[in-house]
Amino acid sequence: MAPNPSDAKARRDTPQRRSQYSVGMSGEQVSARVDVWIWSVRLTRTRSIASDACRGGHVRVNGVRVKPAHVVRAGDEVRLRHEGRERIVVVSRIITKRVGAPVAAECYVDKSPPPPPPEQAATVAVRARGAGRPTKRERRSIDRLLGRPAVEERDRRARPE
Repeated sequence: MAPNPSDAKARRDTPQRRSQYSVGMSGEQVSARVDVWIWSVRLTRTRSIASDACRGGHVRVNGVRVKPAHVVRAGDEVRLRHEGRERIVVVSRIITKRVGAPVAAECYVDKSPPPPPPEQAATVAVRARGAGRPTKRERRSIDRLLGRPAVEERDRRARPE
């Protein structure tokens, strides 16, 4: 007799569902969601950050942008843009539980380019916290530094006498 479609267990236990995140003959997991795997191997701090990266188009599996529920398998190349750096890893083992860093490092082969030295990183102008806008005096010194005409000169040029 065919299972009743309203039976919850029958809906859950379909061949498609069973094979989606399958377990191999040795009992080891064969595939997992990409967001779970990225989080499990410690490429991101939280699973929600991994999911957001997928939704934002920052995760590619074998060159294709993927959604958080995309399935990854051993041998897939995962590219993740995170914290200003691109990580390129090849999946060597599937895990779905977060593990320590030494164990996590065994689950992928890192092919990422080395991070740029701090000297080459773009320097960002830093103001003291709470300093807000530059004062008139600071703005004038900035104008002199950048070779811009002073405010008084700009005003005189704009107003005909």
